[in-house]
Amino acid sequence: MAAGFSITNAVAAAMQTALATATDAGTAAVIEIYDSTGGVPTDANAAIGSCALLASLTCSATAFTATTTANPSVLTMGTIGSDTSADSTGTAAFFRIKTQTAGTVIAQGTAGVGSFDLALNTTSFTSGSTVSITSATVSLPAS
Repeated sequence: MAAGFSITNAVAAAMQTALATATDAGTAAVIEIYDSTGGVPTDANAAIGSCALLASLTCSATAFTATTTANPSVLTMGTIGSDTSADSTGTAAFFRIKTQTAGTVIAQGTAGVGSFDLALNTTSFTSGSTVSITSATVSLPAS
């Protein structure tokens, strides 16, 4: 596989802007965190299957507040509301960003403690507990 392909910083920023626009297509984007029961879906197009929804956090009406044209291009999320009553008890494995509750899936990534797409301070969720995300960014490198 070739490894020399790259895009310009401006194109990376434009792609980030398109992601932000797609995310804001609903009333207020949500970040849904799931366990891996039955296996993590292969990508954002795949069905959830038997994975349990652990928590659902609602974003502000405009989910992302800023993008940069640096390398990497960084898209910063605005305010993310807490889920004051987690849906299920389980171990967080992945998350999805949707346009709104029961809306269109926009993206999927890994969730865990350490170097994951969604870095958490714990992966152990308890039904009825509060779950919060203090900040979130999406990075897209130009090269």
